Amino acid sequence: MRGYTAIAEPESPEEVARVMNRFYALAIDALTSRDAVIDKLVGDQVMGLFIPGFAGRQYVDKMVSAAEALLHGVGYPSREGSWLPLGVGLDHGLAWVGNVGSGEVKDFTALGDVVNTAARLQAEARGGQIVMSERVYEAVGQRYPEAVTVSLQLKGKSEPVPARVIQIAPVSSRA
Repeated sequence: MRGYTAIAEPESPEEVARVMNRFYALAIDALTSRDAVIDKLVGDQVMGLFIPGFAGRQYVDKMVSAAEALLHGVGYPSREGSWLPLGVGLDHGLAWVGNVGSGEVKDFTALGDVVNTAARLQAEARGGQIVMSERVYEAVGQRYPEAVTVSLQLKGKSEPVPARVIQIAPVSSRA
């Protein structure tokens, strides 16, 4: 979600929880109905894993379809009459998936450069955008002939990362 602090600041905690629960319900449905594993609900973010062994050979297509569903699903007007701003980042590749932690405190997660790159791409996405790695675009590019090619200097990455930007929904004034 883009601009979460500004959105939450004037609202009561109960209203923020209502909006976030509505967003989480939408995200969980958009992801799990396309065979994703929900890794995390982190504040104003949701991390979904499209693991080929669970999602099947078409996991990249399912990942992109879920991104589209998320953006279309949060297109409801807010109380101010604007759209809930959401941006999505996508990458695919090899990751370590399993439990991390020690003793009774463990967490199921995915680790690796692909996870970090997806998170950094997501941070670059403005409201209504999907920012995908070239690896993702190679698999689904025919769906997005209008995709804009960019080279992004992502936090922590030693070299610029080529990516594609797809504008799915109107850009919010808060994006």
